[in-house]
Amino acid sequence: MALVTRARGLAALCSLILLLPAACRRSAPASPNVEAPLGELQILKDGRFLFTHVESSGSFATTDKPEIIPEQARKIVRVIDPGQTKLRESTDVYTVDVNDLLRSGKATAHPMPRESFETAAIAQLPAGASSPRSGGGPHTVAGNLPSSPGSNPDGGAVVSPPGKPVVTIYGTSWCGACRAARSYLAERKIPFADKDIEQDPAAARELAEKASKMGIPTDRVPILDVRGRLLLGFDPARVEALLGDPT
Repeated sequence: MALVTRARGLAALCSLILLLPAACRRSAPASPNVEAPLGELQILKDGRFLFTHVESSGSFATTDKPEIIPEQARKIVRVIDPGQTKLRESTDVYTVDVNDLLRSGKATAHPMPRESFETAAIAQLPAGASSPRSGGGPHTVAGNLPSSPGSNPDGGAVVSPPGKPVVTIYGTSWCGACRAARSYLAERKIPFADKDIEQDPAAARELAEKASKMGIPTDRVPILDVRGRLLLGFDPARVEALLGDPT
């Protein structure tokens, strides 16, 4: 009797399996690996932190003593916690106002893109050689414009060396510092793009977008984009600091 009952049960199970639709079961898709945004970081003056600040030349130096950072470079300083090894160092860095840190002994560091930090840190320094724009807008002097954007005072045009530009000059035809920047780059065979923000509306919009993103004023020219970092005015030492010595 037990054998008959077992046989009937097996038959019923086989019938049920045959009635089920044939199908492949798809595994659930893997969740995307999304990095969480960096949060704030609490900094202590006497902690183990390292501080990277801009020097007058435009190069960067690192110290564990925030009090020795020059006053003109203290507002935007990169801070590194040596014990924190999983930062997205290729894109984001922590920055802190060292004045707050020295005043109260502690401060809060905030994340920002690396390129924005380098631009903002250099922007703390006095601007390089530049020409003010009239009211922040187009500057025109009737009858006193060189023959073309990027021309020397003697009328000879400065042409970029061949190759992919690594520097973009946002300037005007009448700006002496712009001419100096073009000549400097050409002499050192550094390829550059020369954009006249008065004659080229697209160039003016492009600069405005970059400057707004980096928090940089556009009331004077030239503004140099050196591999994604903006420099106010022309300062050869700062250009070299961001490019590396071309020689």
